Amino acid sequence: MDTLDAMRVFVAVVERNGFSAAAQALGLSTAGVTRQIAALEKRLNTRLLHRTTRRVSPTTAGAAYYEQSVRLLAEFDALEASVGAQALAPSGTLRINAPVSWGIARLGPLLAGFRARFPQVELDLALSDRLVDMVEEGYDVVIRITREPSPTLIARRLGQARISLCAAPAYLQAQGTPQSPQELAGHACLTYSYWSSGDVWPLQGPGGEVKVAVGSRLRANNGDVLCAAAIAGMGIILQPDFLLEPALADGRLVRVLPDWEVPPVGIFAVYNSRNHLAPKVRSFIDYLVETGV
Repeated sequence: MDTLDAMRVFVAVVERNGFSAAAQALGLSTAGVTRQIAALEKRLNTRLLHRTTRRVSPTTAGAAYYEQSVRLLAEFDALEASVGAQALAPSGTLRINAPVSWGIARLGPLLAGFRARFPQVELDLALSDRLVDMVEEGYDVVIRITREPSPTLIARRLGQARISLCAAPAYLQAQGTPQSPQELAGHACLTYSYWSSGDVWPLQGPGGEVKVAVGSRLRANNGDVLCAAAIAGMGIILQPDFLLEPALADGRLVRVLPDWEVPPVGIFAVYNSRNHLAPKVRSFIDYLVETGV
């Protein structure tokens, strides 16, 4: 017996003063209503209704149970309505994790627009270049810049990042401009700590693929630091376009070996499951796709 269903039947019987009228209102058979009331009384081990041939009325216990049932059913219906509304409208706290440089360059400028469109969503953003465990650390969405996202997670492609060699004009004037990938081994290079191949740079160009072991003058786990060091003339960097664009646009950096670069990597929004995807997650990912981030 479903207790909530039985309570609804009982309330209908009391309010309509009979089994037949309650059955008609609920779309049930009179026998079905009778069975529900009998099962409820058996479960509670008390008589809830006085039954005569002319009318049905609650006992003292039944009257008290009726009042509590009406209150509880109203609260339950309100709860379901509230949850249902939340299921349709994006709301609640959205926890996001994104790489530091990409988060600053691309994601930061978009957050105000998203918040204006979905004011019931509170944003909690963490920037980190390390590979986070989104389930263990409780993130709703993680941005990954990678060739292949984890097969255990669901990923939606947002775009791609071009990865290029750059240096400051002052560095190239002082140290010379490399004419081939192999010459990079003789230059001061600024390397990224989380680069999967370490200090070996895999480049593709007119001659196919070349892997160059470079000497690291500076190794850092943040691309902005490496970019700043390169602008200051410290060496050559290999970084994605979203980080390099401002400095390339105003001439603080120039491309080195422009015909050679790392094959582009994908930018993905990663989440846990397609099933029952929260509206706040779906709306955020759709917004990123819409803006062409």
